[in-house]
Amino acid sequence: MLKDLSRARLAGGWGATLAVIGSLGVAAGAPVSTSNVGLWLVACLVPPSVMLVAWRGARSPTNAEVLSTAHRPPV
Repeated sequence: MLKDLSRARLAGGWGATLAVIGSLGVAAGAPVSTSNVGLWLVACLVPPSVMLVAWRGARSPTNAEVLSTAHRPPV
C-alpha cells in the first residue's frame, strides 16, 4: 500500500491533514494569534521538508546484503 505512495503526495496529505485540524480548531473557537500561526506553519512545513530531503530514490543496503558481498570471492 505505501509502495504506491509518492513523497509529493505524502507531503500534500500531511499539509492537508493539518489544515483540516487547524480549521476545525478555529471553528471550535481556538484563538488565532501570531504565535499560533507560526506554530502551525512550522508544523505544516518542517516535517514534509525534512521528508522530501531525506527520502531518496535508492534504498540503503541491509546488513545481510553488505555481509553477503563481503564474503563473495572476487571476480
